[in-house]
Amino acid sequence: MKSRVTAFCLVAALVGGVMAQDPTVPAVPTGTPIPGDYNGPYRPQVHFTPPQHFMNDPNGMFLDANGTYHLYYQYNPTAVVAGNQHWGHATSRDLYHWINQPIALFPPTSDSGVFSGSAVVDVNNTSGFFPDQDNGVVAIYTLNTPTAQVQEISYSLDGGYTFTAFAGNPVIDIGSTQFRDPKVIWYEDHWVMVVALSQDFAVAIYTSPDLKTWSHASDFSHRGLLGLQYECPNLVKLPMEGSEDDIYVLTISINPGAPLGGSITEYFPGSFNGTHFTAVDEAARIADFAKDNYAGQFFYGTPDGEDAVSIAWASNWQYTQVVPTAQEGWRSAMSLPRRNRLANITRIGWDLISLPYDLRPVLGQQLASRTDVVNSTLEVDYSGVASNAVYFEANVTGLAGVGSASTLNFIIRNPETGESVRGGYFFGDQFFVDRGGVRGFDNPFFTDKFSTSSLLRPDGTWTLSGVVDRSILEVFVDRGTTSATALFFPTQPLTVLTLSTAQLPDSVSVSVAVYALESGWKGSENGEGVVVGNVTTTAM
Repeated sequence: MKSRVTAFCLVAALVGGVMAQDPTVPAVPTGTPIPGDYNGPYRPQVHFTPPQHFMNDPNGMFLDANGTYHLYYQYNPTAVVAGNQHWGHATSRDLYHWINQPIALFPPTSDSGVFSGSAVVDVNNTSGFFPDQDNGVVAIYTLNTPTAQVQEISYSLDGGYTFTAFAGNPVIDIGSTQFRDPKVIWYEDHWVMVVALSQDFAVAIYTSPDLKTWSHASDFSHRGLLGLQYECPNLVKLPMEGSEDDIYVLTISINPGAPLGGSITEYFPGSFNGTHFTAVDEAARIADFAKDNYAGQFFYGTPDGEDAVSIAWASNWQYTQVVPTAQEGWRSAMSLPRRNRLANITRIGWDLISLPYDLRPVLGQQLASRTDVVNSTLEVDYSGVASNAVYFEANVTGLAGVGSASTLNFIIRNPETGESVRGGYFFGDQFFVDRGGVRGFDNPFFTDKFSTSSLLRPDGTWTLSGVVDRSILEVFVDRGTTSATALFFPTQPLTVLTLSTAQLPDSVSVSVAVYALESGWKGSENGEGVVVGNVTTTAM
């Protein structure tokens, strides 16, 4: 495995032009994608991962007019730890089958980095960069240097594949070293940016007519859980369940200082008038009740009125630079793509509904289905599934009056090593996830148990769905009202899934189904099992 990864590095360094840089740093390829081996036992098959090296925050996500999703990401193309930040790039038509593209944005000097940001399609040419087209893309990002963090823009004439830096950069410079992660949206007749004044615990809101000239409009500050700093804000308009009205949501990622340690994302429903955001209340709402969901971003360009689509970084800064995937030449995955809306739930109030985006492109053979799993067990051996990834779901009805002595549990295990990841629900009370039964990684910050309250609905129904993808578990509880993202690293692959219920009254009905998931990468491999990406794209 190591020799194969080394060979990739040599190929990547020799193909295409290379930017002038510190000669002690390995060369970074331009105009050609970095190849990757996606066959390692930890390598997820339906979650996006970089071809090699280290990845963190999703950046610049947008949907173009041709139906192609663009995902950029914080990327160190020369090592499996953070640093040397570029924007990696991948594209997809369905959010599961990805094509690795050449690196999109490069730092201008060896001591600078292209930090997180966003991208928009300037269909009306407000910027003046695109006089003869309506598909021009502008990336807005933080340039980090030893002395400042400033906001810069670059523009793309070819739909987001190659970029040219704006000659008038930076577009915002407030003389700060803690000013980063701009997310830009269009509001009626102007552009709006939310950007973190990280250690002031503030999200600044700027407006612009042309993406080049920005005016400060307001601040949203000292709200919710502060942690030690704010990062990666997003402002997005979401549909409201059961209503024709939309509502704005401001998300803020905090790191370090999350309730469970390290990094997490919180969100605030509210209203936005083009210059000021007003939260509905002072409550802090957490987007994920485990530890591996951070810096989520919403795709620009999804139609109004439809569920907003997001992807987050599936890791935690407390341990991301030491997880054992480095032995396979890569570190970090993205979360599943998720569709999001708001709901106003009895007693709980405002809630971000989050569910997997349409899994049909990777949904394979049904492995099991039963409609009578009441006080009984269903066991599924999926060792024959080539991807080592499965989707499962449970639907429960007739729960009115059922108490926490009644349970639904799942366990994913390896029968030879005894390692396992498990979870379950004490009806009407607590839902938990426990990754403490695997032994491939030990770290004092790799918390192993997570739980959340989950109240029963008045109609007595409850649902659970989950994706197990080699080294990552995502569960979606009660129609997506809560969710958890948790990495796990067994010494041998987990291959058996068991779902069981206990102490349920006869009035309850439980149906379950388990499906194989197909790899999003297998169809892209060459004869040597390597995904080479889009080698036809040339840099401008």
